[in-house]
Amino acid sequence: MTFEELGVNEPLRRAIAELGFENPMPVQEKVIPHLLNQEGDVVALAQTGTGKTAAFGLPVIQRINANMAEPQALILSPTRELCLQIASDLADFSKYIQGLAVLPVYGGSSIESQIRSLKKGVQIIVATPGRLLDLINRGVVKLGRVHTVILDEADEMLNMGFLDSINDILSNVPDDRKMLLFSATMPPEIAKIAKNYMHDPVEFVIGTRNEGAANVRHIYYMVNARDKYLTLKRIADNSPNIYAIIFCRTRRDTQEVADNLIHDGYNADALHGDLSQQQRDIVMKKFRDRVITLLVATDVAARGLDVNDLTHVINYGMPDDTAVYTHRSGRTGRAGKTGVSIAIIHSREKGKLREIERIIGKTFERKEVPTPEHIIEKQLFSLADRIERVEVNDTEMAKYLPAVMKKLGWLTEEDLIKRVLSLEFNRLLDYYKDAPKIDLIEEKPKKDKEKKSRRGAEDDNHDKDRRTAARGMERVYISAGKRDGFFAGNLIEMLNTFVGGHRVDVGRIDLMPSYSLFDVKKSDAKRVVASLKGAEFMGKRIYSEIAKADKDYAKASNRRSKQAQHADEPVDAYDAFEKFKRNSRKKGRR
Repeated sequence: MTFEELGVNEPLRRAIAELGFENPMPVQEKVIPHLLNQEGDVVALAQTGTGKTAAFGLPVIQRINANMAEPQALILSPTRELCLQIASDLADFSKYIQGLAVLPVYGGSSIESQIRSLKKGVQIIVATPGRLLDLINRGVVKLGRVHTVILDEADEMLNMGFLDSINDILSNVPDDRKMLLFSATMPPEIAKIAKNYMHDPVEFVIGTRNEGAANVRHIYYMVNARDKYLTLKRIADNSPNIYAIIFCRTRRDTQEVADNLIHDGYNADALHGDLSQQQRDIVMKKFRDRVITLLVATDVAARGLDVNDLTHVINYGMPDDTAVYTHRSGRTGRAGKTGVSIAIIHSREKGKLREIERIIGKTFERKEVPTPEHIIEKQLFSLADRIERVEVNDTEMAKYLPAVMKKLGWLTEEDLIKRVLSLEFNRLLDYYKDAPKIDLIEEKPKKDKEKKSRRGAEDDNHDKDRRTAARGMERVYISAGKRDGFFAGNLIEMLNTFVGGHRVDVGRIDLMPSYSLFDVKKSDAKRVVASLKGAEFMGKRIYSEIAKADKDYAKASNRRSKQAQHADEPVDAYDAFEKFKRNSRKKGRR
């Protein structure tokens, strides 16, 4: 499917091609043709990061008469940040359409400036409910020519108490307008709006109702309540390139956690309702520019934030509402990328975790809190990697190198490496010296262990029937299964991404809990296995091989899973230094 086949016109296709759009995403394939060609309204249930803005933005722009300088489309969003983001995207999409104006209308900015822009004439208004209602009451905004109304993140707007404002706004819009409602979840209030204001709405569900984002790996650490902050620091230290939002339940907790992180040397800041709009804008600019990499926030303050490439969402305080968890976790793993949603819980929150699992249809993976040894090794290799990749300006360095070499010439190669590493690691070494293990031990009932043992035996027997390939095919093993959230679609996507050359024909696929087996042509098998070397799924490194008929893959996968308890397998620190020295000597000889 292409955007041209969906009915998107040439000026819009040219603009989105320059933005890097190649093929439509699922929500776009469903919504765009309906909005362009069919009657009836739309309720679309989709997570953030699934391409919603283009799904409604492209057909809305295409249906606008640019020669008529009156509001023809209205887009309501819950927050100032999301309002600005949508308006910016629509401006990019309409780059080659002369005379089309998009205006963001929101609180916290000069209302006089917005009134002047409205008087000049705009076709699309992107607004927060409160400010728009103010402008309507002043008689500045006339919505009598509006033919399309879109409610984006409708469940968030209801959570923020905008229901009455939405009702007042919709009463000013013509009855025959087309209406789209986008929401990540479907609470009863959303259904009520659909019933009262929409005409024969068609429901599009991208994924499953209320499910978590497909590309997010869900992990939890169970510790004593007093050890939550220590666990948070270990998670951050164990992820050298972390770029995360840390969610707390209250403003007080948010500020306290942020202050502690800043005091302990992390690039962090807080975002909550006690900050002025100017302070919030400064914090968000620093976070988007990655001046800070850990943003500690309340749910209310973080609503509508659109930040790309988050590596982690960390639930420092678990929410009471599952829909809130869905919104939190959906902020990572966006636009086809993978992400990690972490819950730091104590024993009394285990029931809440299981309820979230049931509703979102995902299983949380229990992990041990990273040990000091593993953290230091992880940081060591991160530094070594940065040293290897740094660009060296030989011309400029030549002026200063002789003096430095004279100063440090008495040091051996090993001493020099140790001192360079110590500049980075003395703080960690001192902090983690004699640090205890802080996981909360969870004793499993004996009956559960017996059930697990019987289930493992059944898996083994089931496995033996799956090792023979079809005629002319070769059986391939891959170390990802249903427990990892790995299904047939993920396998096909992985093969399309990593395997170059001609297309790979895939035969029978058998998905097991901890691994999968699939058939490919014998001529393709070695190429497939070689291409998958080093691939990752949901942050987990993938291992693949041509399947052996006599190998017990159930046990092999469980053993590999235990070995990969942490994101990277730890190695001996002495071996790490020796490897680093050997690489340095080789580069010196070259």
